[in-house]
Amino acid sequence: MTERRVRAYVGLGANVGDAAGTLAWAVNALGEMPGLRLRAVSPLYVTAPWGFTDQPEFHNAVVALDVPAGPYAVAGAIALLGQLKTLERLAGRHRRARWGPRELDLDLLVFGRHEIAVDRPPAARSLDAGTDPAKAARRLEVPHRDAGERLFVLAPLADLAPGLVPPGWHHTVARRRDEVAAAEPAGSVRQVGRWDPERRRWA
Repeated sequence: MTERRVRAYVGLGANVGDAAGTLAWAVNALGEMPGLRLRAVSPLYVTAPWGFTDQPEFHNAVVALDVPAGPYAVAGAIALLGQLKTLERLAGRHRRARWGPRELDLDLLVFGRHEIAVDRPPAARSLDAGTDPAKAARRLEVPHRDAGERLFVLAPLADLAPGLVPPGWHHTVARRRDEVAAAEPAGSVRQVGRWDPERRRWA
């Protein structure tokens, strides 16, 4: 019997050390994890820091993955989130203040056509849960509850799926990107590279 799969979108971010190199490592690691199939990689963007601004610019991207649906959507999404948190730890991510620097940040943005709101099990909790009360209390919410407000998510996501209308949204990702971009300073999110599948990094 063929395993049922769904299309998931994952946001990537980093601003510590060789951020572009770290994100390329994460993309390749996701493509090699058991059960995950890498389908597309967005261009690479550079973004002014958000929240706490006294830190380096962030590099951001989005990947499209085909992943096991699980016996039900919540199980599949939590299993994927656990894999994302494992990669964050392998990349050397440390507990830091809210909106602070990140060695690697991986966010589950969309999981098929499913809307999910559930308490996170320990393996799927943020590394910052002990220092950031907001993350300690936060449930897993998919689509990601902040995705529609953040241009550094919307820009690369729209590159991969401009016509996607995530569950609970009223407009396409591309339209929402344009709305948010119109309200932000020009150049706040800048495309700086495109994924080279042969060299497995951004060029």
